[in-house]
Amino acid sequence: MNTPVDVNIVNAEIESSGLKNLGKATIREIVGLVNRIQAKSGVNFIRMEMGVPGLRPPQIGIDAEIEALKSGVASDYPMVDGVKALKEESSKFIKNFMGKDISPESCIPTVGSMQGAYATFLICANLDKAKDTALFIDPGFPVQKQQFKVMGHKYESFDVYNYRGEKLREKVESYLKNGNINSIIYSNPNNPSWICFTEDELKIIGELANKYDVIVIEDLAYFAMDFRRDLFHPGKPPYQASVTNYTDNYILLISGSKAFSYAGQRIAVTAISDKLFHRQYSNLLERFGRPEFGATFVLRIIYALSSGAGHSTQYGMAAMLKAANEGRFNFIEEVKEYGERAKIMKEMFLNAGFKIVYDKDINQEIADGFYFTISYPGLTGGELVKELLYHGISAISLDNTGSTRIEGLRACVSQITADKMPVLFERLSAFKQNHQ
Repeated sequence: MNTPVDVNIVNAEIESSGLKNLGKATIREIVGLVNRIQAKSGVNFIRMEMGVPGLRPPQIGIDAEIEALKSGVASDYPMVDGVKALKEESSKFIKNFMGKDISPESCIPTVGSMQGAYATFLICANLDKAKDTALFIDPGFPVQKQQFKVMGHKYESFDVYNYRGEKLREKVESYLKNGNINSIIYSNPNNPSWICFTEDELKIIGELANKYDVIVIEDLAYFAMDFRRDLFHPGKPPYQASVTNYTDNYILLISGSKAFSYAGQRIAVTAISDKLFHRQYSNLLERFGRPEFGATFVLRIIYALSSGAGHSTQYGMAAMLKAANEGRFNFIEEVKEYGERAKIMKEMFLNAGFKIVYDKDINQEIADGFYFTISYPGLTGGELVKELLYHGISAISLDNTGSTRIEGLRACVSQITADKMPVLFERLSAFKQNHQ
């Protein structure tokens, strides 16, 4: 088999890595493996394994952060609940692009949505001793389950593909009626499948959250990136679809990493409904010494984890949100490039004999966006990871995302710039030739 990368080098690096099953390897483990193969082989890979923004960060954020640093904020601790400017612009942003009222007080900057998620999972697991388990609507971001493993907390999960529309109600309720679920977690648009929940589905989730008194954790890492709809109309519909229209039991994770291409600065906002922020729980008083949800989240958990988000970075994020709120910065237009890349790449994979795993959004074709999912007949996820490594292409298995539909891979488009498309075409052509 003639491959772009020496098979012996790939096999040797897999062996030395200690990874027995590439289908179970984490994102960072695949990243490290590919880095070593690149160094040994001299072949630059088509990197699809990690969701790293592939666009330049907005100058608006950079300039604001530089000004903040010049003013001397680096020597001062930020308030643990966030700087005033970011809290206020976050509140306005949610109103302008989601149509929801959340006070600045309830908008808490975090060190990326990873920290926001960790803190959220931790507090939700301690609201009620009887509710010791979270429910993931999968597929989902693998590292969030790793966070649960680090904390030693319990979770359940199911693959949503066969439970879209009204079927979602019965499936979710089958878990909630057991009385042990404290929260429901999903991303929308979804990582890795790029499915997007409809308003009817979000209404179902919200109604069940009310009925069983559970918290909905809505991961909006890819805010407004369903490019099938134009969502940049500050203060006017259509808005980002959200469960917030159907329940007050919600927490939003709004990341600066993807929609704002600001991943390196590790900044996000955790927005908690005002009703939940001020709600009191006797178990929080017993566990953390404060009964209020919001006060516990900020002054007990965020304080213990990092004592707040980076000072200057908060001003950078605030400036980007302010520009978006005022209609001066169309952040959605900036990231539409990802959808264009996905359309081209999916066509290449299909022509090489691959299949799209998550191909439908109920009765619509799946959108083109930051991720898509692929499989190849006769190969497991782990086997396909290895076969693509031989051909200078890297991706992660769907095994780690909670997917149970078909064994396959998640492909991220962010690092595949226009100059790399011909290389991808050549390598997929070689793959096709080697798998006739």
